[in-house]
Amino acid sequence: MKARILKWGLYLCLGALLGAGAAIAHFFLPELQAWAQEPTIGAKQPGKKGGKGSVLPIPEPAMKPITELDARNAKPPPRFEVKPPKGAPNIVIVLIDDMGFGHSSAFGGPIHMPNAEKLAKKGLKYNRFHTTALCSPTRMALLTGRNHHSCNMSSITETATSFPGATGVRPASVATLAEMLRLWGYITGAFGKYHETAAWEVSPSGPFDRWPTRSGFDKFYGFIGAETNQWAPLIYDGVTRMEPPNDPNYHFTTDMTNKAIQWMKSTRSLTPDRPFYTYFATGATHAPHQAPKEFVAKYMGKFDQGWDKLREETLKRQIDLGVVPAGTKLPPMPNGVKAWNTLSDDEKKVFARQMEVYAGFGEHTDHEIGRLMTALEEMGELDNTLFFYIVGDNGASAEGGLDGTFNELLNLNGSSDTIPNLLKRLDDLGGPMAYNHFAVGWAIAGNTPFQWCKQMASFFGGTRNGLIVHWPKGIKAENEVRAQFHHVIDICPTVLEAVGVPQPDVVSGVKQRPIEGVSILYSFDDKKAKDRRTTQYFEMFGNRAIYHEGWTACVQHSIPWDLGKPVPPFAKDRWELYHVDEDFSQVNDLAAKNPAKLKELQELFLVEAKKYNVLPLDDRRIERQNPQIAGRPDLMFGRKKLTVYEGMSQSENTFINMKNASYTITAEVEIPKDGGKGVIICQGGRFAGWSLYMKEGKIHHHYNWFDVQRTTISSKDALPAGKATIRYEFAYDGGKMPGAGGKGTIFVNDKKVAEGKIEQTVPFNFSFDETADVGFDDATPVTEDYVAGNASRFNGKIRQVTIEVK
Repeated sequence: MKARILKWGLYLCLGALLGAGAAIAHFFLPELQAWAQEPTIGAKQPGKKGGKGSVLPIPEPAMKPITELDARNAKPPPRFEVKPPKGAPNIVIVLIDDMGFGHSSAFGGPIHMPNAEKLAKKGLKYNRFHTTALCSPTRMALLTGRNHHSCNMSSITETATSFPGATGVRPASVATLAEMLRLWGYITGAFGKYHETAAWEVSPSGPFDRWPTRSGFDKFYGFIGAETNQWAPLIYDGVTRMEPPNDPNYHFTTDMTNKAIQWMKSTRSLTPDRPFYTYFATGATHAPHQAPKEFVAKYMGKFDQGWDKLREETLKRQIDLGVVPAGTKLPPMPNGVKAWNTLSDDEKKVFARQMEVYAGFGEHTDHEIGRLMTALEEMGELDNTLFFYIVGDNGASAEGGLDGTFNELLNLNGSSDTIPNLLKRLDDLGGPMAYNHFAVGWAIAGNTPFQWCKQMASFFGGTRNGLIVHWPKGIKAENEVRAQFHHVIDICPTVLEAVGVPQPDVVSGVKQRPIEGVSILYSFDDKKAKDRRTTQYFEMFGNRAIYHEGWTACVQHSIPWDLGKPVPPFAKDRWELYHVDEDFSQVNDLAAKNPAKLKELQELFLVEAKKYNVLPLDDRRIERQNPQIAGRPDLMFGRKKLTVYEGMSQSENTFINMKNASYTITAEVEIPKDGGKGVIICQGGRFAGWSLYMKEGKIHHHYNWFDVQRTTISSKDALPAGKATIRYEFAYDGGKMPGAGGKGTIFVNDKKVAEGKIEQTVPFNFSFDETADVGFDDATPVTEDYVAGNASRFNGKIRQVTIEVK
């Protein structure tokens, strides 16, 4: 700094002698350009607000016009280029989906995750790290450093409303970490699950502003929605739909790992001076629980002891590892979860198999993360890579219901599976013919030593996840546990401080909402450092809590797996109080003994809720699936008629809603001389959907009710070659409850050729990742009568298909 001041003094003197313009042109401009490329040092600490880089992109200095006519006689100024600070680390953030605190072996769990353990032995484990209790909100908070309501992501994008804090649309005043790093010269890539794009914006019409490649990531390869079939995923490369390779051994986690490794190696080869930021968010271990057979086979018989005994075994290992304090007690199981020793032999057989599949899924995920680590090591980059391994974006999921399910979509539509059905299809669990999810008991066991699960923001079972941090070049400590209280919003400011750049005040001309996280860098080499996060609110669907200086006050408002159970008015909720500095697992409710502390925290919750757009509280989990009730945009809002064309493929959220209504489908086609075959139009896939298709010249309509009940209506005779108008009419029975049946009739050129009764219909969602396709059936087939993909393409011509809802 002293040298710079002396140098500037010289410039001022030269300016007086030569004239200010010449001095600036020859001396001041190159210095200013060089200074613009350096991080701020001095009064403003890196990662804090203000200073150089507080406005992004960093403005290019204005240049004095050159008056020299001939370029040979003119000295070119240095090229303006923003570069990261010298020695800035690569950033890798790994985020596993739906894994509980007590699942991974790195935190005492039963799932062997050697790569998580390997990182932890050379790094740090945080045992008081928190998420938001649900996927989209956690991801938004992680990617921006702001609370999820500040980002308008109160819940998942598919249940967005019109209330501030819940619109599902990240405001321009909340720039992502990826955008900040990109504007500092980093190369940025995202792989795997995103689930931050508004559901109504996932169509060819966009807008694409909140897609990954318009949110700071140079590269994206993965899926946009809540979940995907690991064997047949809906993949995007940037904004372009991609077909997975035709490989019998294909699995999406392996595919995304391959792409991430290829991208990192390519960028390092071409631009070795530029660090990269890799966001690696697996779809695993979110349902459907699907894993290669060889990984599942490792766990055969490993869970026959049941969930009650597993909790005890896990707690003992956690205490031995030092990730849970000695003396920690297990809270009781939630009501409705049966004690293992009271189950029938059939129930035990089914439930044990569910957990074997999930454990194999978890180990396979860690195996792929290990390949990512190996690639970094082989590139010579692992030591200067700040690597965050976040073991879960929320607690383990109980969305499979008390018995678990062969098909998760059944449960998400308000129904449930049966033990006889699960037993009959036990060998298919984890494979391409299943869309399975384990039972509630395993979710609670996976969240040991805490109570409750995903969606339950009130308790640590929903919000506490293991965090591993590895950075040999930046962290001296090894194989240690950190107990400072932190939250997922703290990752962003940690990265900025580690890189050595400030938090921006303005990004792309928009004044920014301040980052709400606090850096955890202070704790890297100071095990006893005092907590810098002293307060944090939690809220999801009315389940809420507040943490403050070692205490939590919380409310269990609703039950995640019981959508139909009435919930009390918010004013009548019963609050609980825990001194979590002394009661690690929240088992000793002190609300009755310390009402003054409870009242203090209740009032603090309201203060925080108003500050971060949490209010009004909204517990309408079913109603919010309907855009009209929720008040969010709907591409089809008010439309009763939609005409689509051959080759179109639309997500369910951008296709006309035909559920719980009468409708007609009219297709104008031309049938070839050798007989029609292939799909005319379909929606959904193997686990729920419908399809209008031809086979051996005949016309068929197939309705798939969650792969439990299937109905095919077919013409008796083959249709003649030539132009034809094929019309399918569905007359809905109606009734008080959604999902009633109805009568289906097929007409060809206004002549009735087939009819039949459909007993039940899908009330809410066919799928989270399957599409409505014209002229083919993508991903998985609605019916096993044909093979999905190119083999299902209609062999004639489709002029148009019109759907009209009555």
